[in-house]
Amino acid sequence: MVKHIAIYISNNDDKPQLIECIVSGNIIAHYVNLKPAIFSELTLNAFIEEEMRHGHFDVNTDTKNSLEKSSEGERKKALLNHLIGTNPDYLIADNIFGNLDIKSQEAIEETLTHLSEKISIIQITNRRNEILNFIGETYQLKGKDLVPFQNIPVETNKKSFVKALPPPYNPISTKYNPLVKFNKVNVIYGERTIIKDICWEIKAGEFWQLVGPNGSGKSTILSLISGDNPKAFLQDITLFGVKKGSGESVWDIKKKIGYFSSELMRGFMRADSIKNMILSGFYDSIGLYKFPTDRQILLAHQWLQLLGMYSIKDSSFLDLSIGHKRLVLIARAMVKHPPLLILDEPTNGLDDNDVALFSELINKIASESETAILYVSHRKESGVLNPDFVYQLTPHETGSTGVKVII
Repeated sequence: MVKHIAIYISNNDDKPQLIECIVSGNIIAHYVNLKPAIFSELTLNAFIEEEMRHGHFDVNTDTKNSLEKSSEGERKKALLNHLIGTNPDYLIADNIFGNLDIKSQEAIEETLTHLSEKISIIQITNRRNEILNFIGETYQLKGKDLVPFQNIPVETNKKSFVKALPPPYNPISTKYNPLVKFNKVNVIYGERTIIKDICWEIKAGEFWQLVGPNGSGKSTILSLISGDNPKAFLQDITLFGVKKGSGESVWDIKKKIGYFSSELMRGFMRADSIKNMILSGFYDSIGLYKFPTDRQILLAHQWLQLLGMYSIKDSSFLDLSIGHKRLVLIARAMVKHPPLLILDEPTNGLDDNDVALFSELINKIASESETAILYVSHRKESGVLNPDFVYQLTPHETGSTGVKVII
């Protein structure tokens, strides 16, 4: 009988070192001298780097696109098929569902289930509800050893942010409401219609989740709101009280939007202090190049106190855990209390405890500020993130349509 195990880790564990220990046999002796395949973002990034460096594709997608220009679902499917084709003795499967829609998740799980009948699978995950059904044993790291996993529930009712939300630098203008208005919006690329007849309003203080499968147009809608998509000029779109195409600048729009994405983390690799990282939010810059005012410094200190990081405010941002980095970047996006905060796949890569912490901060922002929140994710973080409304995109041959869903 083929044996399969899961290793449940936290964001504090060194995943690359764990994978190296598995492959070397230092942590699981059974796999010494066996041929591994590593299904991981680490492997995917290495193949993408090779593509960019040498201009040839080692991993083929169904659409014949490069990995760099493919969707996350296409990338993971292509990588898994490529690895299976190398005839490994066992597969290390790491964060298999991150950034995938429900259909893509089901396809990956079905492929792994069939594969599990032939070779051993070691799943590495930081979300306990993603452990594959065919896996019989789950372990966790204790130092450099694997010990049986103790399923201690995450404390979702624990309050980590007890201080009041710091006030805005300048009060949000209430002269425009709704903040965003789409009236029968259509976007077409070549002969393909991406979205069709989208009618949607986001009003001040509302908390929305935008959902839909990969390729349904979520990124297109975000680009129309942020001002990055030139096709918005041909549509009936009003942003923050200004009809699109009536003379507003992209920078005027961006000043009214706070933005966070799990992909955004890659852009913040400077050795700035935690305090300066938050202060840079007043200037929408990566790094602090201006002298902040006394009031800006006071507000940054209040955010640091809320996050419980005041005592380490002069420490390097890069030394924080992935979960605490995201809390700092949310504070950076919120120091001005923008009318709209966009969260694009914000919990991807977080472990269960960090998801609970991150969600508590977002729910606090939703309840204690006038900032509207647009949360985009395939995941439904039920019980932790509490949007008021859901806007559902459904793909059709004639373009994706949208509808407000009652929760």
